Amino acid sequence: MTRPTKTAAAGIVVLLLSPLSVRPTLQEPPPDDSGVVMALLRRAKFDEARDAALRLRERLPASADVRALSGDALWGAGLFDEAEDEFDAALAIDPDHPRARDGRARALAARGQLQHALDEAIAATRLSPSTPDFHHTLAAVYERLNRYDEAAAALETYANLLPPAEKSAWAMARVKFLRSFERQTPLDFGDRTGPFTVPVRIVGNKVLVRGRVNGGTPVDFVLDTGSEQVVLSGRVAARAGVRPVTYVQSAGVGQAGMRPLQAARVNSLQVGSMHVRNVPVLIKSPGLPDVPGQEADTFSPLALGLSMVLDYERRELTLAPMLPEEPFDITLPLRMHRLAMVRGTAGGRAASFVVDTGGEAISLSTRTAEAIERVPGVRHVPLRVWGSSGWDPTAFLLPYVDLAFADIGQPNTSVIVLDLDAPSALLGFKIGGIIGHRFLRDYRVTIDLPRARVGLVARR
Repeated sequence: MTRPTKTAAAGIVVLLLSPLSVRPTLQEPPPDDSGVVMALLRRAKFDEARDAALRLRERLPASADVRALSGDALWGAGLFDEAEDEFDAALAIDPDHPRARDGRARALAARGQLQHALDEAIAATRLSPSTPDFHHTLAAVYERLNRYDEAAAALETYANLLPPAEKSAWAMARVKFLRSFERQTPLDFGDRTGPFTVPVRIVGNKVLVRGRVNGGTPVDFVLDTGSEQVVLSGRVAARAGVRPVTYVQSAGVGQAGMRPLQAARVNSLQVGSMHVRNVPVLIKSPGLPDVPGQEADTFSPLALGLSMVLDYERRELTLAPMLPEEPFDITLPLRMHRLAMVRGTAGGRAASFVVDTGGEAISLSTRTAEAIERVPGVRHVPLRVWGSSGWDPTAFLLPYVDLAFADIGQPNTSVIVLDLDAPSALLGFKIGGIIGHRFLRDYRVTIDLPRARVGLVARR
């Protein structure tokens, strides 16, 4: 039997803000098959929902309900471009179709067009005020705009519209957390909004930045764009006097899958020359047993609404709400839907990959790996991968996978296969894989939120 090999953590951390996946609610009695699609989406069976929706669309291509449902299913499969086409097709049939307007709101928000997304989300809730999902989308857009009071109100409406058996305690915990910012400006940079220049250190396969929490002693943060928020270890939170407001449910790579964490507000966060007040954070408490060393503190500029340039060669990180224009060797369209996602292919199949500076290698989800054609006779090498939710006992190394990201081809690549079902369910779409340090380190990496792009310049 092959001995398992240890490898570094995968840094994905996402929050439970809603039930496990999208919950389509059509406005008119739908064909029977659409109920199958909705049930599959509720169970986070994203590929199966996509296939069922596309069969339904072949039968009823002129139905706005069916096209909007097909958009939701394609979104769930991580095929964002195709989903947007379906939402547009539904709106061409019925310009006031509420689910298509809601889908367009999600698509615009993922492209960084937040004000236009807000207009669409408000329109969807006005057209169908009793549909819970639309209020959830509205809450998410308000939160991206740092309008926490309005986000809390929309999220509370969402929770109250759910059937009694589906009442979401986790959604109400998020409401409590958002309202804890009352009379405080979230993510307050004061008069200085950048650009900020931060030196970085590279230790092993991790990028580290030095910071301070509430003006305390220096902390080494892992630069982790795979985390939805800044994450503090219990020891650092206690030392800095950070008090939890409530518990929220999170998910990441690892056997635990779902993991409750404390949510809190940091009064002051400094990273290099960047200084911001009233920062939402997660605290890794309760801690996981059998941790190999101490759990890391992580920092994601994207969680603060900042674009970033990571220059591995110069050991420098630049942060700003808006970066200057510059040419790139490769440009990848970005979808910022809670995590930074880019499109790629694995074995010729399209998938969405998380751009994760906290991860080590290129990884595929088990669902993506199952769908691609394998080289006959290739043995899997078991791995022990540590993620934010513990060890992943199912992880293995899969060789000879053909990958591509825009014009970057990587044939016959060895990838790590991880169980990403839990974070996919919480996000509401299938994570196809992760692009980590071993890929990113060969480039100067720009993640530009307003322009919705990831720019890569090869190291010379």
